[in-house]
Amino acid sequence: MDLIIVGTNRPRNNSSRVAQYYQQELSRKGQQWDILSLDSLPNDLIVSDLYGKRSDAFAPIQKTVSEAKRFIFIVPEYNGSYPGILKVFMDACAYPASFHHKKAALVGISTGKYGNVRGVDHFTGVCHYMRMHVMPLKIHIAHIQNELNEQGNFSDPLTEKYVQEQLADIERL
Repeated sequence: MDLIIVGTNRPRNNSSRVAQYYQQELSRKGQQWDILSLDSLPNDLIVSDLYGKRSDAFAPIQKTVSEAKRFIFIVPEYNGSYPGILKVFMDACAYPASFHHKKAALVGISTGKYGNVRGVDHFTGVCHYMRMHVMPLKIHIAHIQNELNEQGNFSDPLTEKYVQEQLADIERL
């Protein structure tokens, strides 16, 4: 089992739309990937599941993460970096069982013109610290509000080209 992680808990976010696109494309290629949106985290995560504690609400999430072999992180830009909830999530997951020596693909998105280059770079450091194998092709999707059409497909052929290259790399892992 493999997992696409929506790196925000913001309602009606573009990250979920990108995650759905990745899931559909991978399914079309015969691969089964689940989506974990951080809006499904327990509301009291910062007091119930950090520092070795494990709540009944987080236990199934932990099990899903531990069983995953590969991850795709959809990382939206928040204040020039990545969302705090994504860091809290990473901190709440068991170490090393959750991410140690597992594969990760990173996709940065933003409403600005750089596609969260800085946030993906910051998050890459966290992934390396946790000894994840981060794929070298990182996707940066700028102006995300204009990128996905009503059918949920990318409108820019160049974005589509790089996403398809990343998907081909993921398939080989």
